[in-house]
Amino acid sequence: MSTPMTSKSALDARRQQLSETKAAERYLWFGQFQVDLQREELFKEGSQVRIPSKVFQVLLALVERPGEIVTREALRARLWPAGTFVNYDANVNTTVNKLRLALGDSPEKPMYVETIPRQGYCFLGNVERGNELLRTSGVLTIAAADAVDEQAAQQEASPIVARKIMSSRLAPLFTSGWGAAVLLCGILIGVGIVLLMHRPS
Repeated sequence: MSTPMTSKSALDARRQQLSETKAAERYLWFGQFQVDLQREELFKEGSQVRIPSKVFQVLLALVERPGEIVTREALRARLWPAGTFVNYDANVNTTVNKLRLALGDSPEKPMYVETIPRQGYCFLGNVERGNELLRTSGVLTIAAADAVDEQAAQQEASPIVARKIMSSRLAPLFTSGWGAAVLLCGILIGVGIVLLMHRPS
């Protein structure tokens, strides 16, 4: 009777140890980014960065082996099961580019994702593990790398945020009197144009 009790308690202890290890490794950190492995979410400075599932899988493949080359074939096998008919090369390129966009990275001057010609990709950042998600009070702001990124960021900005930005920029004009003067000039010019157009011949 004592042997089964011992092995059951040993099994329970092992399960507890595995559970604690898994919890301790739930989060990864690199640079300004944090990864929740359990919920498959990416955060930048405490704010969630929404990325597609395949982009997240590429990120995982890279951060699991920092400093090592992850081959394009390994990415293909991870993203598309055998028998899937897609243009693998184009899709791997597109997925890696989406990851770079989310990380604010560039292939010319990589901070995180380096292209290894004719082989694959290598993660450059230092990856740390922990059991807590670091949250900050800061608001997520991603600096646009180029005009395309800036346009995408503007499309996702809510109208409320846009109104707040505009009102904060225009408020000093009206309080200083310049805004009222510009508005009055605009009205006078508009009235003048209307009067000229409807002038009797």
